Amino acid sequence: MPPRLALHRITKTYPAVRANDAVDLTVEPGEIHAVLGENGAGKSTLMKIIYGVVRPDAGTVEWDGQAVQIAHPAAARALGLGMVFQHFSLFDTLTVAENIALGLSSDIPLQTLAGRIAQTAEQYGLDIQPHRHVHTLSVGERQRVEIVRALLGKPRLLILDEPTSVLTPQAVQRLFDVLRQLAAEGCSILYISHKLDEIRSLCHRCTVMRAGRVTGVCDPRQETEASLSRLMIGADLPVQQRQARQAGAVLMQVRGLDLPRAHPFATPLSQVAFDLHAGEILGVAGVSGNGQQELMGVLSGEDQRAAQASIELDGAPIGRQSAAWRRAQGLAFVPEERLGRGAVPELSLARNLLLSHQGAQTVRHGWIRAGAVQRITAGIIDRFHVKAAGPQAPAGSLSGGNLQKFIVGREVVRQPRLLIIAQPTWGVDVGAAAQIRGELLALRDAGCAILLISEELDELLELSDRLVVMAKGRLSPPIAREQASREQIGQWMSGLWPGAEDAARDATQEVVHA
Repeated sequence: MPPRLALHRITKTYPAVRANDAVDLTVEPGEIHAVLGENGAGKSTLMKIIYGVVRPDAGTVEWDGQAVQIAHPAAARALGLGMVFQHFSLFDTLTVAENIALGLSSDIPLQTLAGRIAQTAEQYGLDIQPHRHVHTLSVGERQRVEIVRALLGKPRLLILDEPTSVLTPQAVQRLFDVLRQLAAEGCSILYISHKLDEIRSLCHRCTVMRAGRVTGVCDPRQETEASLSRLMIGADLPVQQRQARQAGAVLMQVRGLDLPRAHPFATPLSQVAFDLHAGEILGVAGVSGNGQQELMGVLSGEDQRAAQASIELDGAPIGRQSAAWRRAQGLAFVPEERLGRGAVPELSLARNLLLSHQGAQTVRHGWIRAGAVQRITAGIIDRFHVKAAGPQAPAGSLSGGNLQKFIVGREVVRQPRLLIIAQPTWGVDVGAAAQIRGELLALRDAGCAILLISEELDELLELSDRLVVMAKGRLSPPIAREQASREQIGQWMSGLWPGAEDAARDATQEVVHA
């Protein structure tokens, strides 16, 4: 049989960079084929060429042995290609079912489609509510929508760009079972991930890219994570030196934080309580959609509905203070959504810097100090190895991982007193992830208090001094990192921590009495 997909000498050049340089790639029927490379290596551009989103400057594409020109995604879907993008292509104001309908035949009634979505989601263990509006979904829930949308098209080749970046370990295993089943049925899969353990356990072959070129093809099952890392970045990963240290005074205190639903599908927060000390990292684990997004909003000041006394900073109540006021007090925030919340895609990196840098160094008497903004932005690009054309490059022109590095760097260089960060290494290659984690540990060692919200259990266990788990809008008691295990945290993700049932019963009785 001919290869399902064969690329020959694919080349794509942008004004500042050659994203793909004479790339060859072959995918066989029923093969799970990984594409591995650093952020900015050209992986996502190559996938967009295959799916018809981007036109190549040179090279040929063969499908089942026949040369084809894929002019747009509709033509790709007609051939039997499906794709799950790293940056989601969903309309916030539409429902899940309406978003999925946009890519399918127009003669399917919406109610029928909603039933098919629910059936497919249940079949593959992906929790989705078809009539829920996308703007109410967390990043992890949006990723499930993208995966289900691709599966509904019954693809012959499925492209997955960082599909597990915000999925829990349990959800990842369910997805892997699905992918192995699809491959056994003859579906080919192109799998992009920075998680080397996933590639080694799932994929049959691996094409490695660096700076837009293919540097090698290997069987990942015969490689170690260290050897794959060397193939990808040309060097061994740095070893994190984590030093035990005594935490300082309580910087932020949360007590009895209740928050009603902002919309019908939101998760209400109930009796959330924790202390965050200077010089410690408090990790928050949990399945996506259990209140992490709501907690981030109320702590950052984006949502000001909390009782004033429920959140204290340095012993003073701040529950109703704005995000700008909190930033002025030395708080910094990295949201889980890069585009739209973390950065404005149409603005340059220098202009995006001003979203959080509005002190005397960058703005004086209402005037922007353009030279200072340019220098700080260039410093972030250099320090965090952001692959960009310079400070004036639009944020939307960066790859997902490079934009993440810039956003994290933008907050880190402020040297905040308290940092609230969600999914810090989402879609970031292993080298950059190691650097980001090292920067967080350095901040903590300098006395910064860090609240780390992540769905990467390994990341939480590596970085956190203490851990809490969020389930159904409630927070577990804290547990020291040394005492925590993956099994225990996984059990707590279902809300089964000691005393959880009693707390839920007490809260229900309070509501009834009220």
